[in-house]
Amino acid sequence: MNILTVDTEDWYNCDFISRDLDWNKFEVRIYDGVNRILNLLEQKHIKGTFFCLGWIAEHHPDIIRAIHKQGHQIGCHSYQHELIFRFNEKSFKEDTLKAKKMIEDVIGEEVNTYRAPGFSITKNNLWAFQCLADMGFKYDCSVFPANHDYGGMPGYGDGIPKTIELNDGKILKEFPITTQKIQGKHIVFSGGGFFRLMPYPLINRWAKNKSYLMTYFHPRDFDIGQPVIKSLPLMRKFKSYVGIKGAFKKFERLLNDYDFTNVKMADEMINWNQVPRLDIDSLKN
Repeated sequence: MNILTVDTEDWYNCDFISRDLDWNKFEVRIYDGVNRILNLLEQKHIKGTFFCLGWIAEHHPDIIRAIHKQGHQIGCHSYQHELIFRFNEKSFKEDTLKAKKMIEDVIGEEVNTYRAPGFSITKNNLWAFQCLADMGFKYDCSVFPANHDYGGMPGYGDGIPKTIELNDGKILKEFPITTQKIQGKHIVFSGGGFFRLMPYPLINRWAKNKSYLMTYFHPRDFDIGQPVIKSLPLMRKFKSYVGIKGAFKKFERLLNDYDFTNVKMADEMINWNQVPRLDIDSLKN
């Protein structure tokens, strides 16, 4: 099972650019970036899940309408790409409900799938899962099932779909990110900077050995002409811009070599009575 997801944000919609700045003053590049992806997916007859920012729904609703019109699933990616561990429960709910409503108002239907910016739900803010269920989300795609720059969640175990059982009896269906273990360390290869960095034959070798592959891409992953944020720390700058020049051709190869679906369609393919069930307390490890 291979799932295609796109985190729908512009080059400046990220956790390392201050939300106190007027984002409307930045150069807008998301229309060209998303349309390029949409055109390719239409050619390949692929439907993905696009995790959208509430801020994009508020300021650039036409791009979300275009995604929805083409038949892709629309998910929520927070309002303004704030990392979850910077919220408390109250402020997280306020941010997420704001984003959810804005996106729903644009597309005219319920949004029930969520991804946290930076995979920033960790063992220290597990309350986020309860909040998501309380807000009507059925699916979450926020778990990095190993140690990560922003914390990760090693207690999740194998990076495959599972149900998370909450204390009030509700459940969330979790679709985690895919990792590859190298010399004892888990890395991602199916999206973002690592996808851009690694040679395609290596990505292909790892991908074909996975029964479950969760991808995650951003329009900026393929945008050669995007402005460079000069104030970034050296490692963050490397991760943000490495391999952009050849990334879209690599993306095309991936779509040629594998069949992809979206989260909603994947849900219908899974027998959830046979997948592992996780008690919320087990994730604290």
